[in-house]
Amino acid sequence: MIDFESKEVYRYEDLVEVLRILRAPGGCPWDREQTHASNRRNFLEEAYEAADAFDRDDPKDMCEELGDMLMQVLFNVQIEVEAGRFGYDDVTDGVVRKLIYRHPHVFGTVRADTTEEVLTNWEALKRTEKGQTSTADALDAVARALPALWRADKLQSKAEKAGFRFRDADGSLDKLEEEVRELREAVTSGTNVEEELGDVLFAAVNAGRRRGIDPENALNAACGKFIARFRRVETAAAAEGRTLGELPPDALAALWERAKHE
Repeated sequence: MIDFESKEVYRYEDLVEVLRILRAPGGCPWDREQTHASNRRNFLEEAYEAADAFDRDDPKDMCEELGDMLMQVLFNVQIEVEAGRFGYDDVTDGVVRKLIYRHPHVFGTVRADTTEEVLTNWEALKRTEKGQTSTADALDAVARALPALWRADKLQSKAEKAGFRFRDADGSLDKLEEEVRELREAVTSGTNVEEELGDVLFAAVNAGRRRGIDPENALNAACGKFIARFRRVETAAAAEGRTLGELPPDALAALWERAKHE
């Protein structure tokens, strides 16, 4: 057993040391086996749990989940320390330099009085920093691991800022209807259904984006609404002594319609 020093308050350096011990010989077998790939899902899940705490504005959970997020970041850095590819100081040095470089209106002589000006400067500096010589390069650099709705939103936003806009907000709805028609045709023919469904989702993101709607928030709200309505339908069916599977389609549709208005 490792006798780790007991303290009233543990700090950043203590977390780094605990992670080093867990990954070292004589530490935890599970922690020692982990790689970036095996830990990827844990990393993402912790990020979403922190986001959930933000949504609920719960300071206790935020403190805990941000701690878990910090642990995940440092855990992955520790893997690289052991591989000898980079260390903790490389990570902090890189991000500090990036923040200074991308905030010339704070640390330099550039003028930026509005949020829009700040974001415009940030994007230009980022493209220079990443060696992106075209908007296509910037689009290709958008992380593929993003939730697909957010990735679509970000791609469309970057393209629009480069002048790629051939429909107004109402026209984006026309495009959505066009893609739905093409999806129906694909279902009928039995070909390219997945591709056409993707086009529908992409067009739906654009229609929402043109109205300032976050697609992930919109879909999450729809999921919440579905759960609430489903619960009312299930409860109503149970009150009749039946399961949902025992209801004929017309009766199920009637309960669903009633649930929409309760």
